[in-house]
Amino acid sequence: MSKPNVLILGGVGFIGRNLVQFLVEKDLAEYIRVVDKVLPATAFLNAAHQAAFGSNKVEYMQGNLTSNASIAKVFTLDGGRKFNYVFNLAGETKYGQTEAVYNEKVFEVSDKCATEAAKVGVDKFVEVSTAQVYEAKKKASKEDGKTDPWTLIAKYKLNAEKKLREIPNLNLVIVRPSVVYGPGDILGISPRIITGAVYKHLAEKMQFLWTGDLRYNTVHVRDVCKALWHVATTAPKGSLFNLSDKGDTDAEMISKILEKIFQIKTGFLGSIVSNLAQLNLKGVCEEANNKHLKPWSDLCKDKGILNTPLTPYIDQELLYNNHLSVDGTAIEATGFKYDYPEITDALVREQIEYFTSQRLFPAL
Repeated sequence: MSKPNVLILGGVGFIGRNLVQFLVEKDLAEYIRVVDKVLPATAFLNAAHQAAFGSNKVEYMQGNLTSNASIAKVFTLDGGRKFNYVFNLAGETKYGQTEAVYNEKVFEVSDKCATEAAKVGVDKFVEVSTAQVYEAKKKASKEDGKTDPWTLIAKYKLNAEKKLREIPNLNLVIVRPSVVYGPGDILGISPRIITGAVYKHLAEKMQFLWTGDLRYNTVHVRDVCKALWHVATTAPKGSLFNLSDKGDTDAEMISKILEKIFQIKTGFLGSIVSNLAQLNLKGVCEEANNKHLKPWSDLCKDKGILNTPLTPYIDQELLYNNHLSVDGTAIEATGFKYDYPEITDALVREQIEYFTSQRLFPAL
């Protein structure tokens, strides 16, 4: 039986580059087309990801996925062939943008790409949503849990999920990952890691808002890639799965890992101080970012790092007392197994090494 043709939308991003590596190294696809507005040469790929993108099975195509004409071109294969599996990793990932931006670059991108996928008859369209669509409570949300998105990205991801379910003849599967971390992560746990480096540089104690039991559930990017392939090849049309490891990661666990790696002290401001801070969270957020951004810039300059995609900047949306508590066990009933059951300092060090190897993060 011939191997499938794969289309990865937004394939130069964090999850996308790891998915390309996964498919190439395991020799799972006949042909892989990677579509992104960002060029691989400017995307800070490490050596392993560069090698994967250099495979003769991989074709990069620059595309604007807000344009119907561009989307039609992206989905077209010569010789009467079609794409068997399409992974939608495209869309705006930065926090703090306007609703209009998220409507165009999250909701509309998903809608337009899925509509084209249904039109050309792909075998499976895998939509990568987010577990931020669930109510922000301490008890872990299952797939049928109450939705109440607590970021604007999540609001438009959930809108997209609903719209995609209405598209006739779309062979849809949806996954909702918790916080994804691993090699190439910029927005998941990286801002906390970078802030840890800043506090080491300042020789100060690192203080977090709220308490250590604030849930911040995680899943390793390699498990996400493995799960994406698993659902594409095995899950029935209409399936929905959470992706979250067994570690029930919280703020305390992450702070302990940062203590180990950077040899710093960490702590929590507690509920009373944090609730007071919430009355002026915009000001608190600006003050924190101002405190971290200049030392980070100074630290990079000291180490000869002139250009890096990494920043300690944290958007106000992520500073509220919102639990990201996710039950990721349902997918295991389908034969899937998590290879990385919990976040560890070794896995975080590997994430840091991804950037230190490219001189984008100060060597430890």
